[in-house]
Amino acid sequence: ADIISTVEFNHTGELLATGDKGGRVVIFQREQESKNQPHRRGEYNVYSTFQSHEPEFDYLKSLEIEEKINKIRWLPQQNAAYFLLSTNDKTVKLWKVSERDKRPEGYNLKDEDGRLRDPSMITMLRVPVLRPMDLMVEATPRRVFANAHTYHINSISVNSDYETYMSADDLRINLWNFEITNQSFNIVDIKPANMEELTEVITAAEFHPHECNTFVYSSSKGTIRLCDMRTAALCDRHAKFFEEPEDPSNRSFFSEIISSISDVKFSHSGRYIMTRDYLTVKVWDLNMENRPIETYQVHDYLRSKLCSLYENDCIFDKFECVWNGSDSVIMTGSYNNFFRMFDRNTKRDVTLEASRENSKPRAILKPRKVCVGGKRRKDEISVDSLDFSKKILHTAWHPSENIIAVAATNNLYIFQDKVN
Repeated sequence: ADIISTVEFNHTGELLATGDKGGRVVIFQREQESKNQPHRRGEYNVYSTFQSHEPEFDYLKSLEIEEKINKIRWLPQQNAAYFLLSTNDKTVKLWKVSERDKRPEGYNLKDEDGRLRDPSMITMLRVPVLRPMDLMVEATPRRVFANAHTYHINSISVNSDYETYMSADDLRINLWNFEITNQSFNIVDIKPANMEELTEVITAAEFHPHECNTFVYSSSKGTIRLCDMRTAALCDRHAKFFEEPEDPSNRSFFSEIISSISDVKFSHSGRYIMTRDYLTVKVWDLNMENRPIETYQVHDYLRSKLCSLYENDCIFDKFECVWNGSDSVIMTGSYNNFFRMFDRNTKRDVTLEASRENSKPRAILKPRKVCVGGKRRKDEISVDSLDFSKKILHTAWHPSENIIAVAATNNLYIFQDKVN
């Protein structure tokens, strides 16, 4: 139940939310810098924990709906409270997280314990006063957006107009208004009339960071469609279609599975799209549809292992990818608790490991190398000894600083660049 299923920084980076398989949301808050240790930048400590989703049962279809949190998305902060969206397979909820450090005392009709006072004993009018109390962080569900998805929700994305958001499942994408819970607009529907003709599913979807009419969605066939909501109410006809033609010499039984896109993300600038498939991360320019401008090999040494990865179902793992705040570095996860970073300017890349043995507080991470065949050096790890049960699917990058959050099964690691 405590396996982390999503990680997300808020827009300032002061808060970090994680969701897990047990339906819980844990929010971490960055501590303020202390005066006696000014060089030590704020660490993240638990701020609030609440149960977002409960297990349910769909009696019509005799299906259990698990409570696992698939995605969390923050809304920009407008007042003292924080708002976030969380979703499981079927239901999206809008949560308000607020602080209380005062409580009213001195009611006329109730005593301090909340019991009603005897009216005959009330002889004078009291004015209630606010008294300080220990800080309490409360999470309350403000909206519940339910009953709009037949299939499992894989993505939610808040629009840049901050009035609407979308939720995507395997075959449809719905557009919601934050104020309206009983109605949503279906903006993409790829369900065929005959389900036997189904050839692809939607795997991820995201709004453009600045243009509220534009969004992208990726498919299990390795294609990305850019849609414009101004052209028609139903965006089944895309404005742009991004696909890289496959090299026939690389064609194999696994080609279709490993080309399925597991994550799609707009750059902060809105100029590029990044996609993650099983073996690579690709960066696409919005103005060039026929091929990506950059392709990064995440773990090419697994090409020879696809057969065993298919047998143990790892080939269906859905890795996510993230940009840093300036769109110059990208990060994504791999197996053996490895995660990869690619610098787009210098073309340098590094493999790091998030594990308890190597990650003592304040320790510097050593780059790891995987050896493929031949003689293995002392500091290298052999492909055959990689642990495929330890995988980093979810990562997040602070919006403005070099602080990253990496979810390794049920552990959350937070790394920051070295302060001299």
